[in-house]
Amino acid sequence: MKYYLIVGEASGDLHASNLMKALKEVDKNAEFRFFGGDLMAQVGGTCVKHYRDHAFMGFVPVLLNLRTIFANMAMCKADIKEWAPDVLILVDYPGFNLSIARDIHATTDIPVYYYIAPKVWASREGRIKNIKRDVDEIFSILPFEVDYFKKHRCDINYIGNPCVDAVDAYRGAHPRDDEAFRARYSLGEEPVVALLAGSRKHEIADNLPMMLDAMKRFPEYRPVIAGAPGIEEEFYAPYLAGGAKIIFGDTYNLLNHAHAALVTSGTATLETALFRVPQVVCYSTPVPWLISKLKPYFLKVKYISLVNLIANDEVVRELVAADMKVSNIIGELEKLLPSSSPDRAAMLAGYDRMIDILGEPGASRHAAERMVQLLKK
Repeated sequence: MKYYLIVGEASGDLHASNLMKALKEVDKNAEFRFFGGDLMAQVGGTCVKHYRDHAFMGFVPVLLNLRTIFANMAMCKADIKEWAPDVLILVDYPGFNLSIARDIHATTDIPVYYYIAPKVWASREGRIKNIKRDVDEIFSILPFEVDYFKKHRCDINYIGNPCVDAVDAYRGAHPRDDEAFRARYSLGEEPVVALLAGSRKHEIADNLPMMLDAMKRFPEYRPVIAGAPGIEEEFYAPYLAGGAKIIFGDTYNLLNHAHAALVTSGTATLETALFRVPQVVCYSTPVPWLISKLKPYFLKVKYISLVNLIANDEVVRELVAADMKVSNIIGELEKLLPSSSPDRAAMLAGYDRMIDILGEPGASRHAAERMVQLLKK
C-alpha cells in the first residue's frame, strides 16, 4: 500500500520514521511519500519537502512567512491528490495538518489518520470539531486522551507511547558506565544535574539563567546543559561562564547518568521520568504574573507536564510562571538531591505508577498493525 506522511519538526521525524519501519514489517509492499525529515528519508521513499523548509513556529515567524506557508499547503494538497495514496498519516503539527485534512477529506476518498493527535484537551479545544469532521482514525500515544476523544465521538486507538520504546531501546543498548561518560565529557566526580531548558531560543533565554543561578547553591553538583538540536553552540556561550558544561546530540546519555534534572515542560519531562531521574519542571514566561492570571482561561488541564498528566497526580513539582523563581528551584532541589530523601523516593514511586499506566513498549508496531488492519477492511 501507499502511505503519505506529514511531519513538522524533529520529534515528528523520529516518531514517523519508527512508524514507517514498523509499516514495512507489517506491509512488505509499503511505499512512502512524505513531508518529513532525514530519519524518514533513511527508511526510504520520497521526501517531497524537508520539515525545516516548511515548518515555522511562533506567532512572528508564522506571520512573516504566511505566503510560503500557504504555498506549501497548496503544493502538499496537490501532491497528495496526484500520488493518490491508500492513506494520509498526519503526525502532530496541527496548524498545517488540520488544513490538509480538511481539504483531503472534502475532495477525495483517501482516509485520514492522525498519529500523535493535537493536544486540544489542553488548549484550542475548538479544533475538536475539525478533527471529528476530517479525521477517520486517531492513534493516541497518551492514555488519558482516549476518554476525551471518545467523549467527542472520535474513533481513537491507544497504541502505547513511542518514548517508552525509545528509552527502553537506548537503555538496552547502552548500559550505564559513569566512568566512560565522565571521561568522554571531561567531567569530575561530582554528581550531574541535567539542565533541559527547552528547544527554542526564547525558552532557553527565559529558563536557563534561573536554572544556573539555582545550581550555584549546590557547588558539590555539576550542572550539564543539554544543547537543543538546531541551535548553534555560540548561543549558549554566555551561559557557560560559571563552569557549566554543555552536551549536544547526546541527551539520552546525559539523562542515563544524571542524578537529578531541571526540565522545561514538554516531551523531555516524560523522557526524564522514563530514565527515572528526579526532576523539577521549570517554565518561566516573559510576564509571569499576567500568565498566572490568564492560565485558567487558556489551559483546560490541571498540569503542564506529561508526567503529571499521565499519572493524574502531582508526581513532579511544576514551577510555572510566577512560581518559577530561583528560590523555589533551590527549595525543590534541596528535597530531591539527597539520595536517601523521602521526596526523592516518593517521586521515583510516582514514576513507576506512571510507567505502568503507559504500558509496554511497542507503540510503532501496534500503530502499524492497527493501521494495516483498518485499511484492509
